[in-house]
Amino acid sequence: MKHEAAMNETIDTLLSHRSIRSYSSEPVSDDMLDAIIECAHRAPTSMNAQEISLVVVRDAEKRAKIAALAGGQAWIAQAPVFIAIVIDFHKTQLGLHKAGLTQVIHESMEGYGVAAVDAGIALGKMMTAAQSLGLGIVPIGGIRRNPQDMIDLLGLPPLTFPLVGMCLGHIANDAAQKPRMAMRTFRHDERYDAAGYAQAIDAYDATIMEYWKQIGRSDGLPWSANLAPLKGVYYPQVKPVAARQGLLNDK
Repeated sequence: MKHEAAMNETIDTLLSHRSIRSYSSEPVSDDMLDAIIECAHRAPTSMNAQEISLVVVRDAEKRAKIAALAGGQAWIAQAPVFIAIVIDFHKTQLGLHKAGLTQVIHESMEGYGVAAVDAGIALGKMMTAAQSLGLGIVPIGGIRRNPQDMIDLLGLPPLTFPLVGMCLGHIANDAAQKPRMAMRTFRHDERYDAAGYAQAIDAYDATIMEYWKQIGRSDGLPWSANLAPLKGVYYPQVKPVAARQGLLNDK
């Protein structure tokens, strides 16, 4: 897919993003997987703390269990590779102990926030690397749906938490690129400006309904109605399980 704003192949890849939920049975080669993971390994982390780890799951039975824990997301079982991105303050605590220091950051909002940012950077690196190789991906927030079971399945120690995952594989059926809301609701120059949001939301609700119609999704909702899960906490086990893991967020 070509875009007028594209200036090189990397930007083309980024601008052509779409989430893939249909994968062939063709395995992802070791060379491809290693290259994708190396891109995440080289991603920046705050203060070079490297408080992110990956758990790569290729075992079909385990992927099926992850799919069920994530709320019945069949594409997790279908894709030949699933990668869990894990907040890992267990690793940093070992480093601090070696230096004769006591770790506190895992008890703070700052710690959880910075780890979430770094996990997102790692995810973005892997997404771009995979898509540049012609592979399909879809991020999976559903690994937080049943976090304790996910922790047990992945064998995660205290001070860690499975934050987000990614399906990876060769594309069976490609997906149409979903339209986005007007750029003015995303880019703010110099200061935040919400003027025009109401009109932009009305316009996007109409645009997304046309998109659902074009791809044959009779159950598609307007963007505003699709936000309904935000009226509550849709993964309520995140806070108590993270606290049991030692990620208290009370500082």
